[in-house]
Amino acid sequence: MNKLIIFSAPSGSGKSTIINYLLEQGLNMAFSISATSRPPRGQEQHGVEYFFLTPEEFKERIANDEFLEYEEVYQDRFYGTLKSQVENQLNAGQNVVFDVDVVGGCNIKQFYGDRALSVFIQPPSIEELRKRLEGRGTDTPEVIESRIAKAEYELSFAPKFDVVIVNDDLDTAKAEALKVIREFLQK
Repeated sequence: MNKLIIFSAPSGSGKSTIINYLLEQGLNMAFSISATSRPPRGQEQHGVEYFFLTPEEFKERIANDEFLEYEEVYQDRFYGTLKSQVENQLNAGQNVVFDVDVVGGCNIKQFYGDRALSVFIQPPSIEELRKRLEGRGTDTPEVIESRIAKAEYELSFAPKFDVVIVNDDLDTAKAEALKVIREFLQK
């Protein structure tokens, strides 16, 4: 039976780097394809990067309880995970990977129980996280402060996850994540 692996982490904790590494390890893992109410960008295609829905369609599907988790990022701009898409991917023989916020991660874990492994990638400290965000050079000081505030809130969810991996050293965190996920998939 195929399984689900949920990743959540504050911005700047190295989650995307770790997930991309794991996807290259021959574990038959594939990203869950999310739905969004934003229009496609560039070459994005419906059903490849996202399922593109109108805000009305999105709200209708929320009302019909078709989402495992969703978030309204700002008015009429939704992102979410359709139950039907996850089932399609599981039935196709894939282990499904989620990269979601902490609340979404908890919701998916609750829905699937032991069939899902929830992994929280934690920065070594808020100070280190601040250094990483500043080092990226992509955000204004205001944006960095709001990300730090959000990170402090998100860190309070860590105990709700099955596994917490502290990304102090990237290679060590990758190895730890690989070991934990291999063991989970072999159960």
